[in-house]
Amino acid sequence: MSQKINTSQPRPFIATATSNQWTSGICDCFQDPRHCCFAFWCYPCFTCITAREAGECLCLPLLDGFGIIPPITTAMRVSVRQRYGIEGSICNDCVHACCCGPCTWCQVSREFRARKSPTVIFPN
Repeated sequence: MSQKINTSQPRPFIATATSNQWTSGICDCFQDPRHCCFAFWCYPCFTCITAREAGECLCLPLLDGFGIIPPITTAMRVSVRQRYGIEGSICNDCVHACCCGPCTWCQVSREFRARKSPTVIFPN
């Protein structure tokens, strides 16, 4: 008689961030200085890469230069807030986009990376 033996490997526990707040503040560039330096030294390239990561057209951020309020930066921030259920207002998004575009794009980029990479905990 043959006996069946069931073997299974332990599965990792995956914890995701489901907060309704931004994972980083607007001026938290110290969390990832490499990305922030890239954003400040080559702003158009950084915005295009971040837009592509968001699933948007690569050249969409280049349209921001045609208005007083940067529409694409504002729209991208609103989109991230809605996608991840982050609290805030369109007025607040406008203020951030107008006063510090590079900081806004850095925050959006950090949010994508934080939400895409869940924390994996392997059981002992």
